[in-house]
Amino acid sequence: MSNEQSPLTNILDIGTGSGLIALMLAQRCPSAHIDAIDIDAEAVAQAKENFADSVFRLQLSAFQSRLQDWQIVNDKCSDGKSYDLIVSNPPYFQNSLKNPDPGRKTARHTDSLSFEELIAHSVRLLAENGVFALILPAEAEEEIRTIASAAGLQLVRVTRVYSKESKPARRVLLSFCRQPSVFSPIEDKLILEDDKGGRSTQYQELAKEFYL
Repeated sequence: MSNEQSPLTNILDIGTGSGLIALMLAQRCPSAHIDAIDIDAEAVAQAKENFADSVFRLQLSAFQSRLQDWQIVNDKCSDGKSYDLIVSNPPYFQNSLKNPDPGRKTARHTDSLSFEELIAHSVRLLAENGVFALILPAEAEEEIRTIASAAGLQLVRVTRVYSKESKPARRVLLSFCRQPSVFSPIEDKLILEDDKGGRSTQYQELAKEFYL
């Protein structure tokens, strides 16, 4: 892969919820348009409201759609559109006790979008030189890496997220691309809290551009 990356033009946020990640992407990528999708109508309504109130409103569009149907719902994809970056913070739980509230259950479980479907449909929509990025529970890392490899994706970066350095990782950030590489993926870690329970210097530096 080249060390130089072209400016991002099209970004897809899968399972956008209130649209927070899409808004952060709009701030980081001023030349990109972000399509944000979610299957929950209330979440999409909230995302649309948040987008409309933002200075980045012209970069953002929210749609109620399953990922599996996205090419059908959004005809922009059917005429050749693909995404330079696809991001998702997918449902967390596959086998744990389910929340009795239907909306919360859909938002937190993989019933409506399995990991296999998430990756297969993301590959379908990903540009040739695009990047597919995920935020996952740490325990899902190996499963996702196996599924992604079988789908022809190359792991390029792993960031493990710790609440404190003394505790096990809680989340993992994975980035994949289509392009084969002889290099091992970059591995690093993000520690959120310092020894006193406040925000770590590393976290403050990472998030400072998003503080109001």
